Amino acid sequence: MKTLKITISNKYLVEAIVFVSYTLFAMAWVGGTASMNQIMAAMNIDSLASASFISGAVTLAKIVGTFGAAWLALKLGVKYAFFASGILISVGLLTPFAPNYELLLISRFLMGLGGAFMIVYFNPIVMSWFPPEERATINGLNAVAFNLGTGIILWQMSNFNALTGSWQNTLIIFSLASVALSCAWLLVDNDKSDKQGKAAKTTELPYSYVQGLKDKFTWVYALTYSGILAFYLCLFTFYPKAGISQSALLIGFGIIGTLAGIVYSKKYSLRVPVIRWSGLTIIITVFSLSFSDSELVQTLSAMVLGFAIFFPITALIAIPHELSKMTSQKITVVFSLFYSISYMVGTLVLWLFGKLVDMQQGDYTWAFLLTTVVSATFFIGSFFLIETGKQKTEEEVLCEV
Repeated sequence: MKTLKITISNKYLVEAIVFVSYTLFAMAWVGGTASMNQIMAAMNIDSLASASFISGAVTLAKIVGTFGAAWLALKLGVKYAFFASGILISVGLLTPFAPNYELLLISRFLMGLGGAFMIVYFNPIVMSWFPPEERATINGLNAVAFNLGTGIILWQMSNFNALTGSWQNTLIIFSLASVALSCAWLLVDNDKSDKQGKAAKTTELPYSYVQGLKDKFTWVYALTYSGILAFYLCLFTFYPKAGISQSALLIGFGIIGTLAGIVYSKKYSLRVPVIRWSGLTIIITVFSLSFSDSELVQTLSAMVLGFAIFFPITALIAIPHELSKMTSQKITVVFSLFYSISYMVGTLVLWLFGKLVDMQQGDYTWAFLLTTVVSATFFIGSFFLIETGKQKTEEEVLCEV
């Protein structure tokens, strides 16, 4: 008698699990940040620098997690490494029950560790399940996941709390949903990954962390992204406290920008120009959002900024996929170091932002200057990135038309 075995082998269903899993992580993370006032009151925390460590615990975990993600994937295989990341995210279940500051930090750290692993595994999963012509689109969609989760929380957290009874119950439900998706992930057919993994061991040259750290591309790539990541972390942790409430609007236009970026990247294959011009727009709009006294200017800046930050992300993520002799092992290490270095910079800037505000007795001028300066890395980095896209011929453009 044959045993009925349920497996998931449809690539789009696999992508749906990946996408929703990271969306839930964003909802749990930002949901905790959105409840910061209640958490600070419960823990008797009155320092912005101390409060930043609560949100920063997730970010700090991303440094450790993204750095170790390639190692874990090598030991467990991408399928079970991704499962482990989902289980760690669900540890956010402890956050509503934390009786003290220390346990709260631990729960947020473990949840962040799961998110760190998961974001690195996007790339080998996409490489295993999708052909080259579909990868830019799928990677672009994955880039929307965090924004979508953040947007849902910024727009609907109060309604969720009203429906569940409290912010604690809302976060518990998010964690339980993560557990359910992790269980669904175990049903994903592993045959394709196993075969590719065996083939990789015989045909791919090994690529280590040391090689990645010695590669100039790794540092240019990570530092290019680090500035806008640092700004993004500060935006949701501190900007609302400074009276700048357009963060939800920025997220909405970020989603639009990402979708537009997917369409743009399919039509135009050059990667660097869109990164460069978006980077210049980011510097201008971060400055105007931070320093303008006009609510209209801040609103318009948030709209343009949200679009400009995420419009080039599809092109940015595509670059390592398009490098010559790229392998599944190498791309895991590349993105492991990419996120680890970026979050290291982001965590430092997040802490410095809070510290500057504390030192200036609540004045945000120097802190806003800090985020404006670090946001320039996207523009500056574009002059050092490798152009992996090919200029289309006039014939190819006419064919598309």
